[in-house]
Amino acid sequence: MITKSLQDAINEQINKELYSSYLYLSMAAYFEDKNLPGFANWMRKQADEERGHGMKFYDHMVERGGRVMLKALDAPKTDWKSSLEAFEEVAEHEAKVTASINALYELALKEKDYPVQVMLQWFITEQVEEEKNAAEILANLKLIEDRGTAVLMLDHRLGKRTGE
Repeated sequence: MITKSLQDAINEQINKELYSSYLYLSMAAYFEDKNLPGFANWMRKQADEERGHGMKFYDHMVERGGRVMLKALDAPKTDWKSSLEAFEEVAEHEAKVTASINALYELALKEKDYPVQVMLQWFITEQVEEEKNAAEILANLKLIEDRGTAVLMLDHRLGKRTGE
């Protein structure tokens, strides 16, 4: 059985993961509006991935006999000044998610909940990849400085992203 404090913390993390999905879907809509289907594709795939993360937490909670308690999601931002600003937000957001996962791991250590620790190892590894991907795209956007042809080339590359 999972403790009440871990149950509450995991429910919070489910909310954060689902919000992440909602945020990235909002970014996909922004990029669709800017006629950048590759960027939109990348964001849609990211939104799907984040929903999957939320479901991993959901499934773990159910397997451990905990109660999933979904909360309302905040409305995500819907507009950005540029592709660069959107990916700056992605990088900042992923850093916050990493901090949240780390705090959850610390709680699992404190409570000596080994199954949660094992499950969180996957997320810790995943967050390294998430931050790396966001940082690489952000670095590319800074290099190209909104040059039209270069943005289109990056858009084409991001359009090739497939699901997990």
